[in-house]
Amino acid sequence: MEAFTVSQGISTRPSTPRHALLAFVAGFIAVLAFHQPMLMLLAKLGVTHSPAYALNPVGVLAIPKVISLSFWGGVWGIVMFVVGRRWQIDGSFYIKALLFGMIAPTLVAWYVVAPLKGLPVAAGYAINGMATGLCVNAAWGLGTAILLRLMQRSLQPAA
Repeated sequence: MEAFTVSQGISTRPSTPRHALLAFVAGFIAVLAFHQPMLMLLAKLGVTHSPAYALNPVGVLAIPKVISLSFWGGVWGIVMFVVGRRWQIDGSFYIKALLFGMIAPTLVAWYVVAPLKGLPVAAGYAINGMATGLCVNAAWGLGTAILLRLMQRSLQPAA
């Protein structure tokens, strides 16, 4: 895999299945290492009652909730990678990733997933529920960007 330099935008390199795999892995791990710790913090602060690292089975396959969230974090990691291919790799990269995480998956969760599950849109417009979604997904976005950059750097050939 070709390495990215700090001054280059991701768009200067071709996308390969390996790039998509890295983005998936970064998004998957970011749920475990950033999203869920943020959820835990918000629960400790009394903002939410949702438990972090929930193992209750979800979906038709009865997969533990945290694994399902991580899978979808991986899918969103690929989406963020595709959307962010033209972002410069500088300080703004992490801000853009944080904002992407805060906005894109949150809006889809609020206005697509919730109605499909029979839940109220936008957490019923309850401020704590809305803040929880925004915060955990922002943490995920930032974490995905950090992990993706670390993975890309580790694959660079030694100088």
